[in-house]
Amino acid sequence: MKKLLAMTVIAAALSQNAHATIVLDFEGAGSGAQLLNFYNGGTDSAGNSGTNYGIGFGSNALAAIDSDDGGSGNFANEPSSKTTMFFLSGSAVLNYAAGFDTGFSFFYSSSTAASVKVYDGIDATGTLLADIPLTAQFNQGCTGDPTGGFCNWTAVGASFAGIAKSIDFGGTVNQVGYDNITFGSSTPGKVPEPASLALVGAGIAAILRTRRRSAR
Repeated sequence: MKKLLAMTVIAAALSQNAHATIVLDFEGAGSGAQLLNFYNGGTDSAGNSGTNYGIGFGSNALAAIDSDDGGSGNFANEPSSKTTMFFLSGSAVLNYAAGFDTGFSFFYSSSTAASVKVYDGIDATGTLLADIPLTAQFNQGCTGDPTGGFCNWTAVGASFAGIAKSIDFGGTVNQVGYDNITFGSSTPGKVPEPASLALVGAGIAAILRTRRRSAR
């Protein structure tokens, strides 16, 4: 019975983890590097790799590191540590081939009006599932971090029906930054260790204890 209970705990934990919210904070990507397959089992253009979420970026999507941390990013008060996403041509397209549902959200800082569009096909194709408008707010009401022109980071998001597979991050080139891109929630988050991982660990520990007792 104890063995069955332990296995049930692990199965429940893995099920929760499979549906856990994913947050991209871009930490570890190179300054000015193309993100490319940084979150897709590969690397950015500088050879850095992040967690493999099966999420890839078009060649326009770049990483920016805060100038206070040795990069060239003209921003402050970023929601997580020191790295954000921006683009210098076209728009930044993200592909998530496995798809996601429920909601999508992020933080942004922009000097111009912009919009972010969510589609049910890859490469910003198919049916438009959500269109999130952005307003110019980059330097409004800033406090804290003393350097960086883009200092106001606003949380936005949307819920939608269907399965989304790509996102088109728009705006004026070199005038908008994005951070803490969150899948599965209309409210952007940080990057905590999922509680389900602790639950998995507890389940494994329970199995090991049961096996030791059986061996005795």
